[in-house]
Order: sequence, then structure tokens, then C-alpha cells
Amino acid sequence: MLDLAHINRKKLETLIEINTLINSNYEDIRGLLTRIIESATRLTEGEASSLILVNPEDNLLYFEIALGEKGADVKRFALKSGEGIAGWVYEKNRSLIVNDVESDNRFSPEISEKVKYPAKSMLAVPMRLKERCVGVIEILNKRESRNFTDEDLQWLEIFATQAAIAIENARSFQKVKEEFSSLHEQMQFEKGYHVFIGESKVIKEKLEIAKKAAATDSSVLLLGESGTGKELFAEQIHLNSTRREMPFIRVNCPSLSESLLESELFGHVKGAYTDAISDRKGRFELADGGTIFLDEIGDLPLSVQAKLLRVLQQKTVEPVGSSSTINVDVRIIAATNKNIEQEVKEGRFRTDLFYRLNVLPVYIPPLRERPGDIPLLAAYFLEEFSKETKKQIDGFTEEAMETLLSYSWPGNVRELQNAVERAVVVSRGNYITPEALILKSISEPEEDRYKNRNLKDAINIFKAYYVKKTLDRNGWNQTKAAMEMGIQRTYLSRLLKELSIQKD
Repeated sequence: MLDLAHINRKKLETLIEINTLINSNYEDIRGLLTRIIESATRLTEGEASSLILVNPEDNLLYFEIALGEKGADVKRFALKSGEGIAGWVYEKNRSLIVNDVESDNRFSPEISEKVKYPAKSMLAVPMRLKERCVGVIEILNKRESRNFTDEDLQWLEIFATQAAIAIENARSFQKVKEEFSSLHEQMQFEKGYHVFIGESKVIKEKLEIAKKAAATDSSVLLLGESGTGKELFAEQIHLNSTRREMPFIRVNCPSLSESLLESELFGHVKGAYTDAISDRKGRFELADGGTIFLDEIGDLPLSVQAKLLRVLQQKTVEPVGSSSTINVDVRIIAATNKNIEQEVKEGRFRTDLFYRLNVLPVYIPPLRERPGDIPLLAAYFLEEFSKETKKQIDGFTEEAMETLLSYSWPGNVRELQNAVERAVVVSRGNYITPEALILKSISEPEEDRYKNRNLKDAINIFKAYYVKKTLDRNGWNQTKAAMEMGIQRTYLSRLLKELSIQKD
């Protein structure tokens, strides 16, 4: 046991720091485990280290985190139970201290040859959850060619325990989070709402504006190209408002003829016209107390625009064929892909209605202006369509993702959704290839990746490629990648969030 009277103050402080992290950070489990391994390596004065986890599906040991000069190479391999010193520790669930690795009969020259890292001495301890070994931590080569000591081994066992606790906590947290998210999504889906996907800086800024708009009852006008997700923003405004428990009624204006549109919006009484065999409530009356979403309002006929203006001004509707009015309390969210101000100038849209609707305008940027959202959206659509088609597709090849990122997406998110669905249907392998996307004939050539983009977008596309390639080369060790790029690790972490860069 460690002699508490002579315990190293620095080691104790590090242990307290790790314990604090374990109880406060369940989101970034990989970052937490890296901190634990970095601390263990530093305090045992090792040159390199690995955290190896067992995959219960195939019972193979995978190098989850590897620090040191050959970290990226080490992470390419997997071990069988009992293979090499780490495999022996896992199989026997026992710690080992080996100060002459090559003379130990458990040493595997084949593994050493593969990773091309000479192991002279090694500490290896099991990571236990309720006495069950779930992985191994190993430290290679004590600095200055010294031997590892029993005290080093005891410290490593403590860190292995912390790592196991961190994994268990994070897995429990993620399970609860996923169950809650799934339940929340299911509830929203049953009510007709969509899952909102978007992590880019620009889309987060727009979502923040939308949430602020939700706190009021003022009319909102959503502007942007077709397929950008204006309806999803309308949903978010409603779901973040005090009206969230009341109806959210959608109306697609161009899909209805002028006569039918008036009846749909305001209702009609029996006998109002030939087919009016009974009274019918309009969408505004159905939305009473809640929100009505008028999609593509720029296509509203002028006659209907006049009646809509009266609803906004007087908060009443008059059903077709009736001379009486009905009071309604409805929040209006409108959307259009047209240049609505130009429509006003040319007399196709009423000026007074425009000013009534344009109280809180929100512009939704096209997909080409937020490339950081493309991988997230593509992954989401892939999962959805893989379930629908009952196909096992694990992701996109690097070339396919490059194709998605370099394409200009004139049809925006809707076009991306269609492209992924098409790729899932035609794909024959476990990964989506560029050919399966069927975008090559209309995609931008490689040399024109930055064509028709402003400088900021082009720089962000380059930065995303450059940062990801550097991280891949360094086994996703952010400290080493930051050093190679000549930037601070904190700045790299910020780039990962801003550019939505994720490990494949």
C-alpha cells in the first residue's frame, strides 16, 4: 500500500483533480480519459502509454487512447485476449510490472514489430468494473532507462480505477441522455415536429434569435431559399414559446387554389358554395391559442392577403358565406423564399401586410453557407434511411464526405436528404461512396471546391479539412495536433466546435 505519510504532494493533487473531473464531466469522456492517461504517464514517468478497452461483441482489445511518439500507429491494431502482456493482464485480471520486456515469455515481438516502438519496460494494470476487467492501462519505458517500481504500479492501479469509474459514469450518463432524447424526439414526432439538426456557428446564432422571438407574441417572418429548414425554425419558435402546449397549425399556401385557400384559412358555413354541405372550421380557428405557420406566404393571392391583414389587425376571422366574425388568439409565423420587398415594390404583395408580418424577420442561411452542418445532417439522414431500408451502413467514405462538403447544394437540406436516401438505396457496401451519392455529374470539380463561395466560407472549408487531416495523423491527440499546427490546444478545441469537426 502507498505510504500516506510520505505521499508525493504533486501526485495527490493530480489525483484530486482527476476525481473532480470524473464527477463533473460526462460529456467529453474521451477528453477525460486522455487526461487520466496523461496524468498516469507523467506521474509514473513513462515515455508512452495506452488505454485499451475490450469490445464485448468480438472480445478483442482495442487501443482507445495511445500517447507517445507512435500513438497513431498503435491505434491501428487490436489484441486478442491473452495476446502479449496487455492481453495477459486482461485475461488474468492481474497487474504486471515488467522491467525486462524482451526476456518475459508473455512479450509479443510481433506486436512490437507492428508498432515499431521498442518496449524495454512496462507497467500494465486491469481496469475493473465490479471485479470484471473491461480494459487495460499500460505504461511503456520509464525515463532515463530506469526501472518501474511497486509505487509506480500502485499509482497506476489507482488511475485505472478512476478510468473505469469515468467510463461507467459516462456510459450511464449517455444511456440516460439517449433514452431521454429518444423519448423527447418520439413525443415531438408524434405531434408532427421534426428533429432540429445544426451545430454551425451561424445556425446557432439564428436559433438563438428564434428563441428570443419565441418569448414574444409578435409576428415572425422567416426568409431564405427553399429547403433551408424554415418550417423547423417555425417549430422551434412555437416550442420555445408560452403557446407550446397549444396547437401548431401548418398551411402550405401554394398547394391550395385561391378559393380553397380562403376556406382552409378562415373556414366556411353550410351552403357557402356547392360542396359546402356542413360548417367547417378554418385553420385560424383550429390554431386558436397556439401558432399558425403560413409557408411560402409570398404566393398568397391579393384578395386573401386583404383578409389576412384583417385577422392581424382585428384578431377575428370571418368564415366564407358568413356575416359574423369569430375571435381568435393566434400567433402568426410566415415564411417565403421570395424577395418579399421586391414583391411589394412590384405590387404583388401588400405593403401594409408586409409591415405587419415583418415585425421580427429571421433570415435562414442556405446550406452552402454552413458547411459545418453537412456532416451532422448527412449522418442523421443516413441513420434514418438505414433503419427504413434495414441496411447496415456504417457511414461515408472520406471521399464521399469530401463530395458532400464540396457540392453547392442548390436544393439545400431537402436536396441533401434526397441524396442520402438515394445513396442508401443504391449502396451495396457498408460505407457510402461518392458514386452512390450520384452527385459527381453535377458536383463542383475538385479544383473548383471554393468557387462561388465568399472568402469566409472558403477559409472555413479549408480549415475543416486541414484540422481533420492533422488530427487523423496524430491519432486524434489534440495536444500533438495543436503543436503540429502551431496553435494552442484551447484554440483547437474551439475550432472543433465551430467547424463541427468529428472523428469518423
